[in-house]
Amino acid sequence: MAMELWDPFHDMMTMRDVMNRMFQEGFTRPGQGMLPLDIAETDSAFEVQATMPGVKPEDVQITVQGNTLSIRGQTTSEEEHKNQNWITHERRSGSFARTVSLPAPVNVDAAQAEFENGVLKLTLPKAEEARARQIKVSPAKQIPAAGTESRTDTGTQG
Repeated sequence: MAMELWDPFHDMMTMRDVMNRMFQEGFTRPGQGMLPLDIAETDSAFEVQATMPGVKPEDVQITVQGNTLSIRGQTTSEEEHKNQNWITHERRSGSFARTVSLPAPVNVDAAQAEFENGVLKLTLPKAEEARARQIKVSPAKQIPAAGTESRTDTGTQG
């Protein structure tokens, strides 16, 4: 069982994340323009799921630069009814975007994206240099102490 030390700074949000969240929550109503995400980390990849009901796969743009993931998209209403007497009108159309910083860089060439039933599923493999590696421990070499040299010749000189 491996023991990992807790790094409190790893769990803290970056100032950029805090500012992004503050602006998104401060200037948009819940559900408007905000893209809900689930992000999980494995040893070799990040797995992202984004809920996008009513969005077509061709209307989604995904970009990764370093460790920054951006998902943008557009929803369109089927038909605008301007003279409609709405009782409830909550389905919105327009653009949405979400940008998050991942804890490590991503290998974009090996990334995969699937879109099914309004859910975008991304598999973003970590860049090789960001993957955890195990270092093998080998025993230390024995160095003879001073004055205790070993002799290989046991013969006498005559």
